[in-house]
Amino acid sequence: MTGPAVLREPPFRVPRDRADLQLFLQAALTLEHLTIPPYLTAMYSMRPGTNRPAFYAIRGVVLEEMLHMTLVANLLNAVGGTPLVANSRFVTGYPALLPFSRDRVTVALRHFGVKALETFLRIEQPEYLSGPPHHPSAAGDAEGWTSVGQFYDTIREGVLRLSAQLGEQRLFSGDPARQVGPEHFYNSGGEVFAVTGLASALKTLKVITDQGEGVSMSVFDSDDQVFGEAREPAHYFRFNELLQQRAYGPHDTPATGPTGPVVDVTWRDVHPIDPGAKATHYPRGSAVRRAAEEFNEVYAQLLCLLEDAFTGAPAGIGAAAPVMLRLRGLAERLYRNPHPDPAQRARGLYAAPTYEVTDRHFRRARAALAR
Repeated sequence: MTGPAVLREPPFRVPRDRADLQLFLQAALTLEHLTIPPYLTAMYSMRPGTNRPAFYAIRGVVLEEMLHMTLVANLLNAVGGTPLVANSRFVTGYPALLPFSRDRVTVALRHFGVKALETFLRIEQPEYLSGPPHHPSAAGDAEGWTSVGQFYDTIREGVLRLSAQLGEQRLFSGDPARQVGPEHFYNSGGEVFAVTGLASALKTLKVITDQGEGVSMSVFDSDDQVFGEAREPAHYFRFNELLQQRAYGPHDTPATGPTGPVVDVTWRDVHPIDPGAKATHYPRGSAVRRAAEEFNEVYAQLLCLLEDAFTGAPAGIGAAAPVMLRLRGLAERLYRNPHPDPAQRARGLYAAPTYEVTDRHFRRARAALAR
């Protein structure tokens, strides 16, 4: 049995030049996508009609992760890069080791429950909880980033340095026609905006980190300041609300924990799954195997649509919404099936999507989209 997949991390340093910055931003794009299949798995594994607070909380986070992918792609395009999405090198196999973490945290496709939420908390863990080094300029025995927030701090420092060295206009010289704007993309959490210079680049990085871990050691994001929208608990704290089964009040802090109303969570209302499931675990030719393969192909279609939107056809991002709805239907169809393996079925496990997307899936997805 092989170990968890390992994402390739950029060198532990501030980006030195344009190519280096593009490398870091592609890594950030891959990182943002890494979170989406585990979050979707937890969301889709809930039995229909149950755990509505948890379903909508996770759904809100997924929408914001899609927003983050789009904003990172805009920033990458603005500095002359080309986002890579519809390629097997982009898609992480699961289980995978969480990148930019000092600890060996395994990110697996788990059904909604305590283990899944504990992993989600580790993914979204605020920088101040992650320990030193706090910045890649740290000296001595510093070995690497210890949180996603620290990695984004590195990108921010690189953007500032390169803008000063090269000049803002020269650094942000990418094709503006590749920018996905609010006219192309609607999201219930924040908004998409074009990256045209240093101010919008720094705004992009602020939105991503604040929505993930909160503002200045607070519980809440900065959507009220940036977008004029109601502020919400950041991702880390939304997941903690579910784990603690209690909401954060308006005056709560990370130290107080949530002291607001009870959040109704029923752990039993899920379809338990094998976190190491693969399509090959289902009998060849069976309805479950065909459904798992169809899910992977439709997921490949989603990534193709996103890449097309990020590389010159931003208006096409609207086509991703119906594909997401189709994925939900396919996932729920899979979860209704007890696992075809007798031993797994005896443990009460069900079939599940596996998010294995190969070059073959991308070829078939391109052909399907062309029809």
